[in-house]
Amino acid sequence: MIPAYPYAPLNDPADFASRLAAAEDWTDAALESRQEGRWTPTETEYLILTDVVAATNPLHGGRLPPHTGASVYVRLGRIRNWAGVLRLAARAGSWELRPVVGTDPYALTRPLGAADLLSGVYALAEQGEQWQRLMLATVGDLNAAARERPSPRPRPQPLEEAIEERAPGFAKDLAAAERFFTGPGSLEDLPLAFP
Repeated sequence: MIPAYPYAPLNDPADFASRLAAAEDWTDAALESRQEGRWTPTETEYLILTDVVAATNPLHGGRLPPHTGASVYVRLGRIRNWAGVLRLAARAGSWELRPVVGTDPYALTRPLGAADLLSGVYALAEQGEQWQRLMLATVGDLNAAARERPSPRPRPQPLEEAIEERAPGFAKDLAAAERFFTGPGSLEDLPLAFP
């Protein structure tokens, strides 16, 4: 049994719920703005968003989320990669990724654009980076515990189980994040908005 560690806040259920809601709201609002003609992407926006789609291909073989057949390393990597890609995209477009959690995209008096879309997605992608730190800390602790075991060594605790023990709700939140990024009606459909 792994004792309590200070990493649990990296999977605060309230923080995750806020991030997911913001990501959904801002993404939906930006895509709605695009579909209704209030936002016509510039050539730069179009090219950058096309590159974002190419760089974040989840390579999941068409399986629907949650991707429980893949290792937690791969599952988190798919989400975490979005954060880096979005930061690069924002730099390429000279846009600022703004915090959107707790803000209403429909309260804006200007049309939404690429920076708003990227900021919305970033709210959840950034969670992947926090989970990555949680996972690496858990791996380090499991490895340290394994070195301390006398021989013969019992089978170590599975990583996902250890993370869930440390951060209750992790498995459910990870599955919800995967549904946002992959599968029907998710960001995988982003190319349809920018043909």
